[in-house]
Parts: sequence; C-alpha cells; structure tokens
Amino acid sequence: MERLAHTYPDHIQTLRQRADALLAEHELEGMIIHAGEPHRIFLDDMDYPFKVNPHFKHWVPVVDNPHCFLVVKAGEKPTLLFYRPVDFWHKVPPLPTEYWVEQVNLVAFAKLDEVAGLLPAERSRFAYIGEHSQRAAELGLNLINPQALMDALHFRRSIKTDYEIACMDEANRIAVLGHIAARDAFLAGGSEFAIQQAYLTATEHGENDVPYGNIVALNEHSAILHYTKLERQAPAESRSFLIDAGAAVNGYAADITRTYAKDPDSRFGRLVAAMDEAQLEIIDAIRPGLRYTELHEMMHRKVAELMVRFELANATAEQVFESGLTRAFFPHGLGHPIGLQVHDVAGFMQDEQGTHLAAPEAYPALRCTRVLEPGMVVTIEPGLYIIDTLIEALPADARALLNTAVIDELRPFGGIRIEDDVVVTENGILNLTRKHGLA
Repeated sequence: MERLAHTYPDHIQTLRQRADALLAEHELEGMIIHAGEPHRIFLDDMDYPFKVNPHFKHWVPVVDNPHCFLVVKAGEKPTLLFYRPVDFWHKVPPLPTEYWVEQVNLVAFAKLDEVAGLLPAERSRFAYIGEHSQRAAELGLNLINPQALMDALHFRRSIKTDYEIACMDEANRIAVLGHIAARDAFLAGGSEFAIQQAYLTATEHGENDVPYGNIVALNEHSAILHYTKLERQAPAESRSFLIDAGAAVNGYAADITRTYAKDPDSRFGRLVAAMDEAQLEIIDAIRPGLRYTELHEMMHRKVAELMVRFELANATAEQVFESGLTRAFFPHGLGHPIGLQVHDVAGFMQDEQGTHLAAPEAYPALRCTRVLEPGMVVTIEPGLYIIDTLIEALPADARALLNTAVIDELRPFGGIRIEDDVVVTENGILNLTRKHGLA
C-alpha cells in the first residue's frame, strides 16, 4: 500500500497532463467519466455483478460503487461525485479517506437526481465517457464517447505509470499465492472445484473479484482453451493440471498460467519443462522497437523445435513450421496487453489516431500487433495442445508428418500453457510474475 500511495500522485499528474493536451486538441472543455450502472438480470429483481468503466478506475481506485461520476476539466483537480445513498437494504460505501482522496475534489451525494446539479452547468463541450447513453442524454451530454478522443485515450493508456505497474505487481504477488495453493491441491489429488476453492482462499478473492473466470483444468480438459466447467469430483487419475488464473488490485489485473505434470519425468512432464525454457527465451528477446508479431512467429518456430525434439512430428523444425503444423498445436496468440482490462485496449492500434493493424492472416487469434515501447505491459503465454478437431482440419500432407503414436500418448494430458506478465523497459523487461517466486 505504501508503494501505491507513493506513486499515485505522479499517476494522477500524468493523467491530467494527457487529458489537458487531448481536451485542447479536440476543442473540449472536459470529460465526464461515468463509473457505470448495474445491469438487471432479465425478468428478475437482481443485478449482474457490477463491473466498473475502465476509464473511471484509471483515475480513481473505486471499483465497486456504481453511479459515481468523475469530472475532468483542463487545468483543474478532477472532481469525484461519490454516490452514497440512504439505504438499509445494502451496505452503503463509506466516504473514502485513503491515500488517493487528496488528489481529487470529493463530493458525496445521496440521490441520483442530484447529479445534474453537481455537474458543470454548461455541458455542451463535455465528452461523456461511459456505456449508458440514455443517462448521458438525460444529463444533456451529447458528445458520447467521441471516437477520436477514445482512440487517443486508449493508445496513451498503453504506456503504464509507475502506479499502474505497482498495482499489477501487487496483483501478481497475490495471484502467485493462489497458484502455489492450487498446485499443492492438484498434487494432493483435489478436484477442479476443490482446486478453485484453494485458489480463491489463498488470494482472498471471491469469484466476482477475480479479473476473469479462472481456468482450472485436469487431464484432457487442459486442451480446452477457455475451460471453466469445474468438475466437483476428482478423476480416477490426475495426470496433468493447467491453471490460468489472476487477481486484481485497484482494478488492475494479473493473468498467470502454469501447467503441471503428476510425473515430471514423463514425456509430457519433460515437454512442460522445455516449454517453460522456451517461454523464458522469448521473454528474454523482448526489447523496445520489436513488433509483437515478431515475437509470436519466433515462438511458433520454437514450438516447431519442441515438436521435433519430443517426436510429435517426423520432420525437421523448418518443415514443421512451413507446413503450418504449429498453428494446430499452438492456435492462440502469444499474449496480449494487460492492465485495467485483462485483454487491454489498443493492441492493434499503431498510433493515437486509431490506425488499425490486424493480426496476420496466418495467426488470426493474435491480440497484439504493436511495436513494443517502454512502459507497456504484456503477457507471454505460449502453448502446445492436442486438439483433435484442429489436427483433423490440417491438410493431408501436413498430417502425414505427425507421429500418431506420440500424439496418442500425449492426448490424455490435454495441453500446456505457461504465462507471465511482463513490463517492457528501456533495457529489456521486468517479469512481474517470476519475481514473486513462481517457477
């Protein structure tokens, strides 16, 4: 907490400088950033879990209080309209007193019909940033998420402040505690559901607190990339375990994946260890000026080498790569930007005008085509899976290169994915995941 308190003032100063420049450029008086409103479940009297507008939590670490507004004007301290209703049905949030409050003008209000009177009287040159266009119209805000402004905000958000990196560092520290507890639960023979509970207990997160639905997969389930079923009963034999799970601090996410073999000396166990080495080699290759797609292709070539080394294919690594085989065994992207959102914005933006560079045709699932810059935070998550539908869809000449006996041997283990959260620095990287002791 001390590190967050120390870095937050500079974070706000950076956001204010960015906002002042953008407001002048786009001839706006200010921005009114809406935290958001709960969404009602269809034909019910309850709401879905509230998820705050990422633009709102970029400024203030208020992630669980809907109906708040932040008023940003050039040259002025931002004003936070903080909703505190009179309510005996639900817990009313306390008035904030934490380290960040002195950086804003805090105004509490109790009724939603007070908002209009608390906003600037003349609002025609204020941009509304949020998802509730009807609420914006009711408040006389007609400039709703202007595309040019949003593009610039998203592009600049890719460069994290020290405060943002500190939040993600702490999120990684917490997530590592969960990963260690989950690994131990797997080795003790736990079910997917029991492993999930061990993770949540260790991180002190509830299911709605984690930044995304945890992937907790045993055996063949590890080959389902977004597996979230969570079987209550443990399998008769637990051969392998893949966990993709994170944590959140002040709305900033950690996203970590590890794969374990019950028998580390098996072919699968040795393949997990080799993938870990290859992942670290890719991370070591990161430097400013490198395009993310280059890293992705480098990893595909390493996967080709692994497929030859572990006898999944009867060919050279170059033949495996050129035939497209690796795309069936490593079908997702190498990773993605991470921050206020797990899959953070601007992964395809090449400038703040929103120039879009799509993923290469050969790698349609890739989520980032940016040139890496200091201050970016990305995940690196290579994988190798036995997915029969993708193997069957390969051209016959590519399938002919496969060693079906080894494919059959590995199928009961599902697959492998290993993921770290990495800060790009002037001289290389800072691995937020490994620094907390997760091998």
